[in-house]
Amino acid sequence: MIRCISPIDGTVYAERPTLSAEDAKTAVARTKAAQAGWAALPLQDRIALVQAGVANVGAMNDEIVPELAHQMGRPIRYGGEFGGFNERASYMAKIAKDALADIAIEDSDAFRRVIKRVPHGVVLVVAPWNYPYMTAINTVAPALIAGNTVMLKHASQTPLVGERMAQAFHAAGVPEDVFQNVFLDHQTTSDLIAAKSFGFVNFTGSVGGGQAIERAAAGTFTGVGLELGGKDPGYVCDDADLDAAVDTLIDGAMFNAGQCCCGIERIYVAEQHFDAFVDKAVAIVSEYKLGNPLDPQTTLGPMAHKRFADEVRAQTAEAIADGAKAHITTFAQDDGGAYLTPQILTNVTHDMRVMRDESFGPVVGIMPVKDDAEAVGLMNDSHFGLTASVWTGDVARAEAIADQIETGTVFMNRADYLDPGLCWTGCKDTGRGGGLSLIGYHNLTRPKSYHLKKA
Repeated sequence: MIRCISPIDGTVYAERPTLSAEDAKTAVARTKAAQAGWAALPLQDRIALVQAGVANVGAMNDEIVPELAHQMGRPIRYGGEFGGFNERASYMAKIAKDALADIAIEDSDAFRRVIKRVPHGVVLVVAPWNYPYMTAINTVAPALIAGNTVMLKHASQTPLVGERMAQAFHAAGVPEDVFQNVFLDHQTTSDLIAAKSFGFVNFTGSVGGGQAIERAAAGTFTGVGLELGGKDPGYVCDDADLDAAVDTLIDGAMFNAGQCCCGIERIYVAEQHFDAFVDKAVAIVSEYKLGNPLDPQTTLGPMAHKRFADEVRAQTAEAIADGAKAHITTFAQDDGGAYLTPQILTNVTHDMRVMRDESFGPVVGIMPVKDDAEAVGLMNDSHFGLTASVWTGDVARAEAIADQIETGTVFMNRADYLDPGLCWTGCKDTGRGGGLSLIGYHNLTRPKSYHLKKA
C-alpha cells in the first residue's frame, strides 16, 4: 500500500494499493501491445491528443492546487504548476516536427539513404513529488509525441498526480493502454526493469534511487535518464546588481520550502558586498509567513515530510556546532516537525555537510570570496552538477566563468528556472541524460538508418 502522509497535519491523505508482480507484468504487456498502433498515428494527431490532455489538466487546476497543498505542502497562493506544465509541453509540441524529422543523406537515382528517429517502445517515467506535474510532463509529453507509450509511476507523496494526468489524457482521447498510471513498489519496479520491460527509463529523485535504477538496468542495455539532485551555487560578482541578486537567489533558495531540484543551496558573494547581501537576505526571509499551505496568507508551507525537515535540522545544527552563525530566530510556527524555520547561515565552510550534502530544504549557507577564481573553485567543490547562477553585468565575464563551472546549466542574472528550449541535464552525481529541447527528443528515440539501393 502506498500512503501519502499530509505534511499539513500528519494524517493519511491518500492511499493506493500497489500492483502485484503479475498485474504489473500484465500492465506492461498491454502498454507494449498498444505502442505500434500509437506510433502509426500521424505525428500531428499525436501532438493534438497530447495538447488536449495538457489542456484538460489545466481545466482541473482549481482542484489540483489544494490537492498539492495537502500532498506536499506548497501554499495555495502560488497557484500550482500549470504555467510551467503547459509551457514545457507546448514547446515540445512546437519543435516536434523538426526534432523528429528524417535526416536525408542521399536521394538519387541510385540510392535513398536516410536516418530516421524511431521510438524506444515503452517509456517508464518515475516522477518526484516536489514539482510533480512539471517534472512528469518533461518526459511524458515528448515521449508520447515521439510515438512511445508511457507508464507513469509517481512518488508516494503525490499519488493523486498520476491519476489526474491519466484522467486528463484519457478524456482527451489518448488510449488507456498508451498512457498508464501505475502504483508499484520499489522491488516490482526493479524487477520490471531487470526483465527488459521498457525501452527507456527516466527517473528524477535521489542519488540512491538512481543507483537502484542503474543496478536494475545493468546488463539489459535499457536506456536510462537520471536527474538525481544538486547543491546548486550562486555567485554574486563585484559588479552585480545586488538587490536583484538577493531577491532572486534567496527566492531560489527558499521557494517551495527549498524543495527544488535546481534550488540555490549555497551562495558566494564578492567580499565587498558580503555584509550588505547578508543583511538584505535576512530582511527578506524574516518576513516570510510559515504556516498552513491552505491559508492564502502563507508564503512558506511545511516541508513535504517530517523526515525531510529532520535532515535539514540536522545539517543546520551540525553547522552551528562547528561555528556557523544562524541569522533567523526560530519562527513561532516551527513545530519541530514538517513546519521548519527558514535559515541563513554564515561562517560556513565546505567541511560542513550543509555546504556539501543536498539539503533540499529552506536553508542556505553564504560565504565571501575574493575573486572569480576562488568562486569557481568553491562552486566546483561539489559531488553534484545541475545548475549554477552567476550575477554580473558583463556577459563575456559570465560566459568565461560558465565555461569553468562543472554543471549542466549556467544562468546569468537568474536562477531556479527550466528553459524548455535548452537541454535539462547534469553531471557528476546529478546523473546523466538530458530532457526537453531537441536533445530530449533524441534521448526518447533511437536513430535508425535506411540504406536503400534503387538499382
